[in-house]
Amino acid sequence: MADDEELVGGDAEEETLARRARIARELIVNVRGLPTAKVPDALCRACVKLLPDVSGLSVSVQGDDGADTGVVFCASDDVAARLAEIQFTLGEGPCTEAVRLRAPVFAADLTRAPDNRRWPLFCFQAANAGARAVFSLPLAGNGRPLGTLDLYKDTAGSLSSDHVRTSLLVADAMTHAVTALGHTSSDPQGVVTWLEGVESDREEIHQATGMIMMQLGVTAEEAVLRLRARAFAQGRTSTEIARAVIDRTLDMRRE
Repeated sequence: MADDEELVGGDAEEETLARRARIARELIVNVRGLPTAKVPDALCRACVKLLPDVSGLSVSVQGDDGADTGVVFCASDDVAARLAEIQFTLGEGPCTEAVRLRAPVFAADLTRAPDNRRWPLFCFQAANAGARAVFSLPLAGNGRPLGTLDLYKDTAGSLSSDHVRTSLLVADAMTHAVTALGHTSSDPQGVVTWLEGVESDREEIHQATGMIMMQLGVTAEEAVLRLRARAFAQGRTSTEIARAVIDRTLDMRRE
């Protein structure tokens, strides 16, 4: 029975790695060769294609003073942009909560409890803007989230478990992209280079992920996020951090 469970877990991890690589390739195709100014919108359009279950999305980057000082990095449409602006203005909503909790926050029906009791002003204005459900995922950063990936639907309802998994991986890839633009603002090819790191050297990242899981007692997803957060903080690639973990020159327990 244990062998069967191990096989299932291994298959799930392999499927996650394959899906992560597909997402990275899709983003790379959409930004390769573009001038820096056009990269955010191109990334946003690519994310919408990857998440057909949602009506639109935005990516916001947080300011130094917290979630209420963020700026919209990109938005797929006017409604998505408006939802981000409403939350920054009011200081409430799934986006601000996701930053505070450092975890995904989903509101499946903005017109009913518990969502409209949790954020009464946001829900009222968001519904008037054309949204009925909002889903916010933090972009992992060093110490606190870099920002959020915010999805909305124009009808009430939850995301399927499969779409939740894809959304988490898209948020992970967008963290790479936002970080890359921060490090290579004058060179849009830097975005491609960082994203290529998501799909390259899979075996090393897979091995390092397993080691981090054992060191910290966390899930595979959490281990990958911690590996990439360390890469972001040090301005290195995930593969470089993975090799350091494998070589035992980096122990994630010593943080």
